[in-house]
Amino acid sequence: MSLEGKKAPDFDLEGSDGKRHSLKGYAGKSVVLYFYPKDSTPGCTKEACGFRDDYRKLTDLGVVLLGVSKDSIASHGKFIAAQDLPFVLLSDPDTTMMQAYQAYGEKVMYGKKTTGTIRSTVVIGPDGVVRKHWAKVAKAEQHPAEVLRFLETS
Repeated sequence: MSLEGKKAPDFDLEGSDGKRHSLKGYAGKSVVLYFYPKDSTPGCTKEACGFRDDYRKLTDLGVVLLGVSKDSIASHGKFIAAQDLPFVLLSDPDTTMMQAYQAYGEKVMYGKKTTGTIRSTVVIGPDGVVRKHWAKVAKAEQHPAEVLRFLETS
């Protein structure tokens, strides 16, 4: 079910920068939240590096970019250092935020049903309403460019 056109769920999570982050804290700004399964895995690294490479263009558009996974702040710190990521990663160990954004639940992996993080992304407008929801991202390495194209043309 798409979240587009709906009020984005608020959140309050610890970030890799040592601060608490909430949607309320970004009121009046466009926010991209991308949800990914695990730090330092091949697909997640390609996706993060794509967002890293487009980060300047995103910030020039006035966009706040936040990555979200279940991983710990320590794990996020290593991932950020290894890949030179310029954006904050949020830790959602109990998956409360991910569930609110339909980014955690049943999925099929290698032909088997499993429960876990669903690679997905939302673009939240300055009014707090979801403008775009990619409920399932198939090609992690191509997705950051797709998000940037959406933001540049909307």
